[in-house]
Amino acid sequence: MKNKFYNDFDFERLTENKREKDYRTAFQNDRDRLIHSSEFRRLQGKTQVFIPGEYDFYRTRLTHSIEVAQIGRSICNFLNQKHPDIFNDEYFIDQDLVESACLSHDLGHPPFGHAGERTLNKLMKTYGGFEGNAQTLRLLTEIFYTTENGRRGMNPSRAFLDSILKYKAFFSQFENPKHHFLYDYQQEYVNFIFGGKKIPDELLKPENINEFKSIECQIMDWADDSAYATNDIVDSISGSFITIMKLERWLEKNDDSLSQNQKDIVKEIITWIRRREFKPKFGSEIGRLIESCGITERQTFMDDLTERYKYQLVVSSEAIERVELYKKIAVELVFQSSQLHQMEFKGDLMIQAIFKTLEDNYITDLKEMNLLLEFTDRIIRNEKDINKRARLVCDLISGMTDSFAMTNYKRLFDPDYSSIKDYI
Repeated sequence: MKNKFYNDFDFERLTENKREKDYRTAFQNDRDRLIHSSEFRRLQGKTQVFIPGEYDFYRTRLTHSIEVAQIGRSICNFLNQKHPDIFNDEYFIDQDLVESACLSHDLGHPPFGHAGERTLNKLMKTYGGFEGNAQTLRLLTEIFYTTENGRRGMNPSRAFLDSILKYKAFFSQFENPKHHFLYDYQQEYVNFIFGGKKIPDELLKPENINEFKSIECQIMDWADDSAYATNDIVDSISGSFITIMKLERWLEKNDDSLSQNQKDIVKEIITWIRRREFKPKFGSEIGRLIESCGITERQTFMDDLTERYKYQLVVSSEAIERVELYKKIAVELVFQSSQLHQMEFKGDLMIQAIFKTLEDNYITDLKEMNLLLEFTDRIIRNEKDINKRARLVCDLISGMTDSFAMTNYKRLFDPDYSSIKDYI
């Protein structure tokens, strides 16, 4: 049975799809290409909060993405049941499309978590910046597959591409931006998303256009918040970064700034830890966050082309307050800890050293020494534009897993590491 929520505009791909008729829907095709890709597999070696491999229970970018996908699908199920006046068997938000958005939302993030993202953005400042979401867009549209002569994108459908665009403002629209932008040259993909329609004046401000998201992107965004706000806390408790004593001290320190409801939530978490039931309790929290969702209708300039902007995801204020509290606890007790700052310092040091060495050899000047494998060396040397060479170097580094970045650092700078046999 055809889902009337979507039409040919939503299914259209960046380039004409010459494949014969497929038993899968366009969105199932997008999802399957994603799951079987090396880009998706690399997420298993990228930091979520703690470096992969230090313990066997920490979440990685891969397990986090799988959890976000489950939450995203559950939100779709819940909305279909909660709003029978809007959704039915012939008109509903596609779960496969939302799952694809959730699975791919972190594809472009570099090694060493958000610290790595900040470092790469700083290093790429004169070349157009670096942003994890912009890099995800670049992966899907341009560098997803390696071919004999170069690389190409996965030719995503319009609805899938739109579902991952949390931000639609560009690097040059900000002054020294830290995040929340696309690369300037990616304007063509935003034009494609909107079908070439003129963006209304009220949306032209960067902060406004960044808030203008399809319903699938809104669901992915809340599923991501729900997953990392709860699960970062769980991993931090399991790893003893968050303890009863630390929470009690934090509660006392923030007594004047927390609402009574927030204080009660913290006391609740302390009870869960004391009773050793924090994992199932936080699991139940995810269910609560899913059930906090609702839908309202709105009018937009895209409504004559697609249904995907007609609806706004509404989340209860209580759920938002709870998620923001979890984030605050994680930031102040975990992300600002000396242990994580030491790991971030090392990651920053390694990324800077690798980038600056490659910048000297491949970007500002093309030297004769081949520091990269033949394929990567060749595609960079074939590029005449300095900014495009920088972007190719950035692609290489951002695509590395944490351990591969460490290995490359050791190969380049540790005289006691490696031998010529490693390259055979």
